Amino acid sequence: MRRTLLLAAVIVTSLLLQTTVFADLRLLGARPELLYLVTIVFAFLDGPSAGAVTGFASGMAEDFLLDQPKGITALTLTLLGYVVGLLRQYVVSPSPLFPVGLVAGGTFAGVLFYGVVSFLLGQLAVSVPYLVRVAALSAVYNAILTPLLFPVLRRAVEASRAQKVVRW
Repeated sequence: MRRTLLLAAVIVTSLLLQTTVFADLRLLGARPELLYLVTIVFAFLDGPSAGAVTGFASGMAEDFLLDQPKGITALTLTLLGYVVGLLRQYVVSPSPLFPVGLVAGGTFAGVLFYGVVSFLLGQLAVSVPYLVRVAALSAVYNAILTPLLFPVLRRAVEASRAQKVVRW
C-alpha cells in the first residue's frame, strides 16, 4: 500500500512539474521528460517488474492528461522500464556517473521509440533529423536533472521497501 502511494505521488508530481514548470524551460526546443527519468530510476533500483509497472502507470497518466493518443507513451515507458530493469543485473559496481549515462541513454532510446511508433501509427509528421535532435536534447536535459533527482528517488524507493520481519 505504501509502495502504491509512493508511486502515485511520484508520478503525479513528475507529471505536474513536466507540464507546468519545465514546459516553459526548453533547451534548444526540447523539454525534459521527467516520466522517462522516473521510470528509468525505478527500473534500475527495483528491477524489471517495478520498471514496467512504473512505466505503464506513468505512460497512461501522461496520455490521459495531455490528450495524446492513448497507449503510445504507456507502451514506450513500459518497454523502457522493463529493459532497463533487465540491464540492472549486469551492473556489478556502478559509478556515481552511471545513473546519469543510463538515464541519458534510456531517454534517447525511449524518445526515438516513441517517435517511430507514432510515425507508424500516423500520429507524427516530423523529419528524422528533427526527431533525433529532440531525443538527444531531451536525453541531455534528463542527464542534467539526474544528479538532482536520483538521490531523492533512491531514498524514496528504499524507504518504501517492505522491511524483513524475523520471528523467533
